[in-house]
Amino acid sequence: MKSTGIIRGLDNMGRVVIPKEIRKFLDMTEGVDEFEIYMQDDCIVLKKHKPNCVFCGIEEDCIDFEGQLVCKNCIEKMQKIKEEIQNIE
Repeated sequence: MKSTGIIRGLDNMGRVVIPKEIRKFLDMTEGVDEFEIYMQDDCIVLKKHKPNCVFCGIEEDCIDFEGQLVCKNCIEKMQKIKEEIQNIE
């Protein structure tokens, strides 16, 4: 991890302000982008959330299907499975 030398405290609601320089570097947009929050050893890690396919995890070419993202490749695979099932019946 790269140290920025920036130290921030928690407010009374447990919030921390992410410095503008870091938000700009990550191309974060207020009210739009989200973070994943997790523990790694004794650290709290904030990672810019990148939506991905629920099946294979790829980030590109995803389509929302009933609240879940599915990539075009997985959709094609599911269509082939559907055709195979229809051929069996």
